[in-house]
Amino acid sequence: MKKSLVFLVFLVFYAGLTAQPKINFVNTRHDYGTIKEEAGKQEAVFNFTNTGDSVLVITRVQSSCGCTASDYTKSPVPPGGKGFVTAVFDPRGYNSRFAKSVTVYSNAKPAVTVLIIEGTVTPREKSVEELYTFAVGPVRFQSNHLAFTTTKKNEKKIRVMPVINTSKEAATIEFEGLPAHLRLKVSPATLKPGEKGIIEGTYDANLNNDKWGNVNDLVRMKVNGEPMPNIYLYVSANLVEDFSSLSAQELASAPVFKLESNTVDFGKIMQNSTADVEFFFTNEGKSDLVIRHVKSGCGCTALMPTENVIKPGAKSSIKAKFSSGGYKGQIYKNIFVYTNDPKNSEVMLMIKGEVLVEGDKAK
Repeated sequence: MKKSLVFLVFLVFYAGLTAQPKINFVNTRHDYGTIKEEAGKQEAVFNFTNTGDSVLVITRVQSSCGCTASDYTKSPVPPGGKGFVTAVFDPRGYNSRFAKSVTVYSNAKPAVTVLIIEGTVTPREKSVEELYTFAVGPVRFQSNHLAFTTTKKNEKKIRVMPVINTSKEAATIEFEGLPAHLRLKVSPATLKPGEKGIIEGTYDANLNNDKWGNVNDLVRMKVNGEPMPNIYLYVSANLVEDFSSLSAQELASAPVFKLESNTVDFGKIMQNSTADVEFFFTNEGKSDLVIRHVKSGCGCTALMPTENVIKPGAKSSIKAKFSSGGYKGQIYKNIFVYTNDPKNSEVMLMIKGEVLVEGDKAK
């Protein structure tokens, strides 16, 4: 009798140790199907049952980007009890198929359950103001920036931009003071009320020989003969040398722009003072190194080497002057050097240091 009682107590104790909650969702995926972007936030409810033999507790719910776990059962769920996890998806900004996850952490085994919400968002129809963001009097351009991006120095590149006449009168757009390397025309030349057109830009890098790297032009405009004051079209290009036609032998014999260091620290200087720095380099190639252009950033003046053609094995330097003005604290400024080295045609130099204000010197 005693042995039977001990065995019964052991079974009860063992059952207590081995009892486990189990979270059993009706579904772990919810497909919204096709929803419109303007439909607003979409809710999905995932119901579950504790099919284990111990109390279930959800400890945390975490959602992926674009999805919110808005609510879930926070009280303990007894065996056989039911609960829920609610996920919310906001379709704003989506225009295709999506899949998001909600991760549920609990004291069940396994401790982690992943729920999935998915569907397809059809984008809303955008307004004229959203499609054509740049207003120029009675007409609107797609943007105030016409970017030609990377353009080879021997290239003539074309870019286009949509334009629309939003007024009730015909509109003729003109561009004033265009530089020699830039041509802009509107097609059709005169836009009828509500009519869409195209601005075609042609960038002839051959006619911009003295510029390298990122360059820009601000273009003034007229509409129906009226100047548009303080409104400009920003045109940009990144001008680079074309090495694509070089043979393997020419590449092997090319110049090599080798810097001692691409960073110079000018130390500590006071406000409204200057610091001189110098970057030393060697032509380690087999032909003449040509320094095409040196361009500095704000607060910095960079000077071309005394000789812009450096013979193989010869050394030279690029000097720069930093004006501290009203700067303070740690300073980092860039200088860009453009060369005929195919592997180093654009090199960034860095000037760094610290600008002190009155009182710092005494500390």
